[in-house]
This record gives sequence, structure tokens and C-alpha cells, in this order.
Amino acid sequence: MTVALNSLRIDLDRLMGRLNELGEIGALDGGGVCRLALTDEDRRGRDLVAGWMRELGLDVSIDRIGNVVGIRAGTQSGPPVMTGSHIDTVATGGIYDGNLGVLAGLEVVATLNDAGIVTKHPVAVGFFTNEEGARFQPDMMGSGVHQGALDLDAMLSVEGIDGTTVGADLAAINYDGDVVPGDFRARSFVELHVEQGPVLEEETVSIGAVTGVQGISWTEYRIHGVSNHAGTTPMHLRHDAGYAAAAIVVEARAIAAELGGDQVATVGVNDLTPNLVNVIAKEALVTVDLRNTDDDILKQAEARMASFVEDVAKVEGVRVDTRTLARFAPVRFDEAMIDVVEQTADALGHSVRRMPSGAGHDAQMFAPNCPTAMIFVPSKDGISHNVEEFTEPEQVRAGADILLQMMLTVAVQDDAHA
Repeated sequence: MTVALNSLRIDLDRLMGRLNELGEIGALDGGGVCRLALTDEDRRGRDLVAGWMRELGLDVSIDRIGNVVGIRAGTQSGPPVMTGSHIDTVATGGIYDGNLGVLAGLEVVATLNDAGIVTKHPVAVGFFTNEEGARFQPDMMGSGVHQGALDLDAMLSVEGIDGTTVGADLAAINYDGDVVPGDFRARSFVELHVEQGPVLEEETVSIGAVTGVQGISWTEYRIHGVSNHAGTTPMHLRHDAGYAAAAIVVEARAIAAELGGDQVATVGVNDLTPNLVNVIAKEALVTVDLRNTDDDILKQAEARMASFVEDVAKVEGVRVDTRTLARFAPVRFDEAMIDVVEQTADALGHSVRRMPSGAGHDAQMFAPNCPTAMIFVPSKDGISHNVEEFTEPEQVRAGADILLQMMLTVAVQDDAHA
């Protein structure tokens, strides 16, 4: 019996079952998950997903940065049509962020297996190390190394928040593979992901055809002042690390407000030492996350912040050590691939809108090297990186069906753009 390719649909129960089973590893009260990169929970998650890959008949490899890729052979050799994402989470994450993209890729393979379809081009599913950057900086580490944007040896030596290194922890969880990262380039790459924002739900749109990813700049400021008595030290004689940190926090918001448009700014870490009610802080640690779709404006924001930090340090008489944690330029996805997302969503009866991504994703690392796109599905109340993260099963189905049809379109034809 000949199968009509455009009639193929994923098995929602199977996909949701895998999502929920993976979500049990590192599960938190309230339905979330903590599976920080290269922890034992991450190892258990990796073992589960890699096991599913092998059950589906994929040829599984692990590279030196711990990326895991499973390839389903086609009738022709050559670059694979690829999908994937990550399975590491933040400390208070949900079960959809990253995981949906990986497990929907496995569901595509399972659907092809069920239908007995062998594609012309190989099909690949991958999950990439330390996408979140919660334990080791920078984020998108595994995909960045895979695609040549980050240096392997430098990333293996990165020290995390626990004082261990990426290389040591990869060895500890037995995911220090021997494959050279990026030993192949994909024919195309498409990533399914939850939006992690409120736009699709607010506009009652089913699918986001992602146009690109904002540029990201993460900077750490370690401020050194003088600890002293809160009551006996006159204001004009203070060297208050806490004050300098607070000024940076306020300035980050002011920069975003004044530049407007797509500019956003976030202070995610603000730690004081000794952190006592009646003692002037001798040290502060502050991080500033700046993002924009326009790299020139992002550079303006960075320059303004750097100048402000220099000025406040001089005025307050403190020393500031500055460290760049991550810097990625904005990425524009392939126009033809964006068109395919729109056309496929429309053909399957789903409303769709073009939109940029405010968060970083593994797909942005692939964009310079192959035609790349992303599919967004709604996040309830725009919530992500939160135990309450949720996407309706029917929205999961819609996104996974579009992923299936997109990969099929590319994998059965000669033209990489379909």
C-alpha cells in the first residue's frame, strides 16, 4: 500500500508519554523539573533519550562536547535533514522547553518507521549539551561547538557554578564521546520549541514561524568595595559595592526604556557580601543580560552600560572586574524555510504568524551553515523556565505535525529548500 506523505500525522499519545516520562527525571513539586547540564539527572535523561533513539533504529553517536545525534539512513548518503534541541533545564524548569523539540524529532522518526517510509536523504535528531547555560556559561554550548561558533578546548575547560569543569563532568557522567564535533553539516535544520512568551496565546495564533533570534549579551560585574559599619560611616566616605550594584540594576532598565523597540535588559544575579543588614557591602556580583534583534542597537546598549559602570565605579570609589559570559549576534533564519513553516501550517489548517525569538536556541548556531528555521507553539500565560510551564496537547500535536511534514518535504526531494 502506498502511503500519501501529506496525510502522515504523529501519534500524540506516544509523544506526550515520552514527554511525561522524561519529565519524571529531576521532577519538582508542582510539575516542573530540575535537570541541570551534566548532573546525574542529566545523565539519566540522556540515557533514556539515547535509549529511545536506539530502539527506533537510529545510528547514535556522542561527540567530545557530549552532543548526542541519532541518524536514520536514507536511500542516498550525504548531509541529513536534521532536527533537535536540548534536554537540560534551568533549576526551576518545565517539561516542554527543549525537550519537546528533541522528542518531537523522535516522534517524526517513529512515524516514518510505522509507515515504512525510507526517505531519500538521511534524517537526524540531536540533543545538545548545556543549551540553557544555567550551570556553565555560555549557553548554546554544545550546538555552538558542533557548528564551529565555539572552541571545543575552551568549552571543555569552562568552570561552572559548582567549581567543576565541563570536561570533568562529561567524563563523570560518561558522555565524553570520541566523535569530533561538527563532523558533518546538516542539509537543513528545523527546531520545534515552545514560544516561552505570551504573543501567540494573546493573539490566539496556533503557530509561530520564527524569523530569527535576538542577539544576546551576558556580562558579569564583580564589584569590590570596603565593608564598614552602617551607622558610623558617613555617606561621603563610603565605598559601597551594594550601591554600585543597585545603580547598575537601575541603569539596565533605563537603557532598555530609552532605546525602546526590541531592546530588553535583565539583571538575573545580584549577590552582596557579607549580606548583613547593618554592614556596608564589601563585594557585589551582578549580571546584566542585554538582547536586541538589531546588532547595532545591541552594541549601543553594551557601550552605554560599560560607560556607566566605569563612571559609577569612579564616583563610588570601588573596583569593578568585568567578564563577558556570552555574546551572540542576532541571527536571521532562511527565508525559504520560514516560508515552508508558514505554508505547512496553513496546509494543515493552523493559523500562523511570523515572529522573532526573544530567547536563544540551538537553531541559531546552525543558521550560518545550512537552511534553518524554527516552529513555535504557544506557552500558556507566556510562562517558561517555571514549573507551571504548559502547552496544550493539541498545540503540541500541531507543532509536531508541521515538523513531520517539513522534514518529509526536504528529505524526499533534491532541493534543500523544498
